[in-house]
Amino acid sequence: MAGTGRIVVGVDGSEPSVTALRWAVRQAGLSGEPLEAVISWEYPAAGWAAMVPSLPTDFDPEEMAGKILGDTLEQTLGAEAAASVTRKVLIGNPAQALMDRAQGASLVVVGDRGYSGFKAALLGSVGLHLSQHAPCPVVIVRGETAL
Repeated sequence: MAGTGRIVVGVDGSEPSVTALRWAVRQAGLSGEPLEAVISWEYPAAGWAAMVPSLPTDFDPEEMAGKILGDTLEQTLGAEAAASVTRKVLIGNPAQALMDRAQGASLVVVGDRGYSGFKAALLGSVGLHLSQHAPCPVVIVRGETAL
């Protein structure tokens, strides 16, 4: 029986996000719900940006995020399966972007950590925030999962 919402999965190209993507694909296949892959990006904080040489004039973080999302979907799922996934490239904090997309979703899926954060932590900040505040059930995928 098909669900009434959609499954939202956070993808940033990291191994944990690829594992979450694989899990979300399997769940979407079982539930019949559409899959939406989300990536977000932010401009560097002003203090941090001051320490970095100026960015190239053709630097487009939204385009780069879209490429990361597209490449991750195609490398993980193959071109045909990746084409059936709705893609959202959003500006802003990853936790807030996923919270916003979780409105009306039946499920949000994330890896246990992304590229940022401390390697020794058991749970990344995005997963922690979603587990406490999301408007729908949250699955935080840990460890290796085969497709």
